[in-house]
Amino acid sequence: MQLPPDDRTASPFTGYTRAHWEAAADALLAAVEPYASEDRALYHLPGDRTSWSGRLSDGLEGYARTLLLAAFRRDEKALERYATGLDAGVSGVWPRIEDRGQPLVEAASIALALRLTRELLWDRLDDGVRQRTAAWLADALTAEPWPCNWELFPVTVGGFLAETGHEVEASRAAVDRGLERVEQWYRGDGWYTDGDGRKYDYYNGWALHLYPVLHAWLERDQDLLERYGARLERHLADYARLFGGDGAPMHQGRSLTYRFATTAPLWLGALTGRTPLEPGETRRLASGALKYFLDRGAVDGRGLLTLGWHGPDASVLQGYSGPASPYWASKGFLGLLLPPDHEVWTAPERPGPAGREDAVTPVGPPNWLLQSTRSDGLVRLHNHGSEDVRYDPYYTRLAYSTVTAPDASHDNSVFVGGDPGRTGIEPLGTGPGWAASRHTAGGGARVTSVVLARGAVEVRAHLVTGAEPGTAVRVTGWSAPEGVRAELLPAVGLDDDLTGRTTGDATLFVALARLTGEPDPPPLAETVRVDSDGPGTATVRWNTGPEVRLRLDGTGVHVS
Repeated sequence: MQLPPDDRTASPFTGYTRAHWEAAADALLAAVEPYASEDRALYHLPGDRTSWSGRLSDGLEGYARTLLLAAFRRDEKALERYATGLDAGVSGVWPRIEDRGQPLVEAASIALALRLTRELLWDRLDDGVRQRTAAWLADALTAEPWPCNWELFPVTVGGFLAETGHEVEASRAAVDRGLERVEQWYRGDGWYTDGDGRKYDYYNGWALHLYPVLHAWLERDQDLLERYGARLERHLADYARLFGGDGAPMHQGRSLTYRFATTAPLWLGALTGRTPLEPGETRRLASGALKYFLDRGAVDGRGLLTLGWHGPDASVLQGYSGPASPYWASKGFLGLLLPPDHEVWTAPERPGPAGREDAVTPVGPPNWLLQSTRSDGLVRLHNHGSEDVRYDPYYTRLAYSTVTAPDASHDNSVFVGGDPGRTGIEPLGTGPGWAASRHTAGGGARVTSVVLARGAVEVRAHLVTGAEPGTAVRVTGWSAPEGVRAELLPAVGLDDDLTGRTTGDATLFVALARLTGEPDPPPLAETVRVDSDGPGTATVRWNTGPEVRLRLDGTGVHVS
């Protein structure tokens, strides 16, 4: 991918400007064009993988997600090509939109693209094409979505159809129904769970905030925009802390192959004027993420986004991931809707939170603790509240970071009787420098956990109850890539192999952990000392900082 020279005056951190985003968009669009079908209705990208929806649906996905990129780029020549494909697609090529089917997802991208470029694409179509398109999209108004962020796809289609005078009553009903259903998952302070349960990840930004805010903005509905805009603004205060100093997003949750789609809510805040971030900080975070992936092989030698994280990586895929799935990264180009003279493009870059200072930040609804260090730009997420319906390493581990990935050895876990399972996670609260939870482990034992963080250092305490006396307990820590140092030391109840045994109804195990990019940090054992004062109690003494008393028992965790 050929990008302009870096501009270190306007962008001292990344070197990227609007011209870099435009060039990246143009290159991605040019690279997919050879894989369009002759009628341009399908984009069959190369590769052996087919999603569980099948090849035809995958081809539609390729059309829809790259159309969204062309819409944000407002590329008239590209949009002409997609107009040809639209005609063919709605004339019988595309699969119908049915209950809980992948075409419902792609219909939302098509509808949003058509709405954003109405004067460039929709208004120039023959009336027959418009009528067939509206008829194809209309099935999305009644198709049953999965009970998660999918509820917003009929909202997005309905907003477009109502605006263009098609199925107006049904469209408005679909909008109201979808927004009402999603409302039940709002947990306050800018956070949604993605359906029932406690599924917290990037879908908060690139779906659960994106679609309602864009709908309200396009509708010019000030009441809706106030509701959803205020939530977005609050969310961004936490969200900005999920990016490392090198631009990496947090490596946690599903659909990570969407990569720099993580930047969409940053741009959305600037677009709607609902953001707590300075313009230069917004651009620095967004450009940092784009540069992070482009510099690390996300685009292959053909100019195509691969199925993976840096390069190809099957560990971050789901059954619904097809060859064109990574092109939901198109959402990251939302910033191109901002005019070139907007201050988010003209202001000098400013450092993001990870580049300003060391910080340990509780995040209430997900029950997370975010720990960042300025010297190395690392961000760590201590997870005491996110859980998917099944055991998922991207949800259920105790910690994630911007430089590590969950591995098969069950990093950041507690093994009880050889079982690393962590289900039934019950959040027990957060506070200054700490977060706590309880979960079910092997053999039905319950583990009450609390993490305390200061700088790059962590104290991890686990009280195991309900296990037979003599049950083996093992604690694991970070699995670090090259160039990053991971440490784990026993403090209470553990031997040098980080293994211990339960001794009664309740046994306390404490370890010291550190993940750092510092080349020569002080010895971990000298940064903090932990002394057990009895069953379930301990005193934590930082070498620079306050003494902290811990008590873990049947009522929860008490930190003082």
